Amino acid sequence: MAKIEKLSGRKRDERIAGYVFALPAVGLLLAFLAVPIIYTIYYSVFQYQVMRPNDILFVGLENYKKLFSDSDFWISLKNTFYFTIVVVPVQCTLALVLAMLVSKKYRGVSFFRTMYFSPQLTSMVVISVLWTVLYNSNPNTGLINALLANLGMEPINFLTNEKTAMNSIIFMSAWQGAGYQMMIFLAGLQGIPKDQYEAASVDGATPWQQFLFVTLPNLKGTIKYVIMITMIQAMKLFTQPYVMTQGGPRNSTKTMVYYIYTQGFQKGNFGYACAVAAVFFVIVVAMSLFLQKVTADK
Repeated sequence: MAKIEKLSGRKRDERIAGYVFALPAVGLLLAFLAVPIIYTIYYSVFQYQVMRPNDILFVGLENYKKLFSDSDFWISLKNTFYFTIVVVPVQCTLALVLAMLVSKKYRGVSFFRTMYFSPQLTSMVVISVLWTVLYNSNPNTGLINALLANLGMEPINFLTNEKTAMNSIIFMSAWQGAGYQMMIFLAGLQGIPKDQYEAASVDGATPWQQFLFVTLPNLKGTIKYVIMITMIQAMKLFTQPYVMTQGGPRNSTKTMVYYIYTQGFQKGNFGYACAVAAVFFVIVVAMSLFLQKVTADK
């Protein structure tokens, strides 16, 4: 029979102190993550109209059956996947390039670090409004089309053409979010021992070879983390379509979170919105686990 380890007074106090310090974090996790998930699953099996809170009807799995036959659900899912698949590599690559540029010690590097990171300090709503003005198809008010007009080119309907609307949002989102990933990559770059670069240089390695065989292997863990958080953030896309396109044109920028918002808060189909949110939660978790398995060390 195994012996029960008796803790000394000091170790017991340290363990109690650890529980006390962890308690606020655990409480916030339960309040803002576990409880909403439980309530979302609970309401997903009811027909619950926000405008009629007392008229709640248990419908079982009907909401889930409905969403799988709902064309808007599949369009929103497709748009979300497209945005994620494109913006993650673009944003991560841009962030790594910026981090490489500002990792060197030269005059004014602090200014460039601040400039590249500054979009993160600005509200996404404000940035979306500014880029809406930049993307305006009227050359008299849209700054980008005004520049194209001065160059003798035809104006581009960035946000009113279904072929260009999502790509325009992707470009803006990659620009806005790259600063945060840049700082993470910068921390990883500063943790690489300098003697590895010196040894590679002595062996005759070119800067490109040093990047491939010194920088990338040392950043493997950082790259995995950045890809993971960027993917999760991309799946939650909402503000940009809400402010810039309202999901249009022709639902080309309607994402899953925007679809959940319209169903729950605009149309009042709260039970159905919870069902969509529950399915979307499972999809995001499954993608995260898949990505973690793919990038795991063999």
